Amino acid sequence: MAEISLLNPQNSKAVFKSLTKESINDLSLDFICKALTKSEYEQNVIMKIMTEITDDAETVKYRGDVFDDFLRFPKLRDSLAQLLEELNDLRDISRFQKDTEASSLWKLINRLREIDGYVNCITKIKECLESLDIKSEGLLTLKKEVTDIYANSGFPQLKADINETFAKVQKVKSITIGVNLDDLLRPKNAGILSLNDKAFTSSGLMQHFMKFTNNGDEIHFGTDISDIKKFHPSSPKFKENDIGIGTLDAVPTNGNPHITSSGLTGADPLSDSLKKAVTDIMRKTVRDIQSVLTKYVNISGYTLSALMPEIVFYIRWAELVEKIRAKGLAMCKPEILPSENREIFAKGVYNLKLGIKRVNGEEFNIVANDIDFDDESGRIYILTGPNRGGKTTFTQAVGLAVLLAQNGIYAPCRELKISPCDNIFTHFPADENDTVDLGRLGEESKRLAEIFDIATENSMLLLNESLATTNVSEGLFIAKDVVRAMRYLGVRSVFNTHMHDLAKNLDEMNTKTEGK
Repeated sequence: MAEISLLNPQNSKAVFKSLTKESINDLSLDFICKALTKSEYEQNVIMKIMTEITDDAETVKYRGDVFDDFLRFPKLRDSLAQLLEELNDLRDISRFQKDTEASSLWKLINRLREIDGYVNCITKIKECLESLDIKSEGLLTLKKEVTDIYANSGFPQLKADINETFAKVQKVKSITIGVNLDDLLRPKNAGILSLNDKAFTSSGLMQHFMKFTNNGDEIHFGTDISDIKKFHPSSPKFKENDIGIGTLDAVPTNGNPHITSSGLTGADPLSDSLKKAVTDIMRKTVRDIQSVLTKYVNISGYTLSALMPEIVFYIRWAELVEKIRAKGLAMCKPEILPSENREIFAKGVYNLKLGIKRVNGEEFNIVANDIDFDDESGRIYILTGPNRGGKTTFTQAVGLAVLLAQNGIYAPCRELKISPCDNIFTHFPADENDTVDLGRLGEESKRLAEIFDIATENSMLLLNESLATTNVSEGLFIAKDVVRAMRYLGVRSVFNTHMHDLAKNLDEMNTKTEGK
């Protein structure tokens, strides 16, 4: 099966950059991932995908189209959710294959189970995708791949071979065991006499034994298993201390036999004997299974398993978007513009966290806003206002809208057109514990320097009350230099601040500072 991704187009040359730990924290991504799912595994999967972003417009559009199909078709989500469980089983079976202590027979049987699960997964994906009017390149590629596999891999014959081989294995319903006794009737060693195709049902062994001891009958040669048909004869090669016989330790003085544990498996010799004997007796069955597998040696479920994180990502986001829309809030599919345009046109943008809180039952008004980043409107916004006026909420809202759009997810806006950013940097107040060595101003300056070392003209920079910890005149002086540096670099930015004088001097900075 060819390498397929629902996140990245084939032969993509997109370059991905990681969000900084500060951006992850300042955008509250941990809160958002926990709102998407209660599963810690799924939270980690979604976080990993969300925090690796690219400004490659083709990749961003590819993801958006795939998500659009997931959102439009609940049936697709339901079918793939069931598939996730089966893929998880395949992954568990694959782990078992690596168990070096498992007998070759059980490895083969589990390989058979893996192939059977793979066939079922391919069949279900094919039937689901064929029944829907999907539009995205990613899902159409997956549809073509599974259809080709189904048509060219002899699935009907493979399924028949699997069923036939399983039927042979599943005929074994019971094992007849022989136990040798010493002169005091204590167990000495044991071996397998036969594998049977019927379950053992006789409950009269104790009665037979009591009859023998009470009546003085002669010893019976053979066991009373007249209603059990032999499936395989016992192996003539079994000898004491060989493949079919487990030797017990000498009986201790307390009269209780002790069964020695195997250093390899932790089992006693009797259990080891049974496992080895079963493998030996069923050698023909093993050869049958090997023959089946040889014909389909290239079939593997590993590529399908690799799709699990991507499927989880799209399903959980589609579920959340539906819930937010059900609360009467807008969630729109972004239109992707060329990254070199460095433009964003957002109508009615609001903070995703507020939408999640509405989904969780909190009632409050949400104020949406418009913002444009382009040559005419400008690319750097100085946002001023009183405490609790919504500056931080809005600054974060812009970052989250951009992040969702670039991951292909519907954004919390009425309308959004965006040139993808190559990274989103945030500069929010530092934690007190992080400012011990340099002090607050020193720590903030250090983080700003680190951002400017790696930011480009395609980056977004969100500043929240930056440089507010020093005196007003000193903070204003540094803030003006920061704004000039952002203009010179060409980033898109929202800088919310209490320094009202910073906003009053924008005309002067635009005139005297060269930049984009």
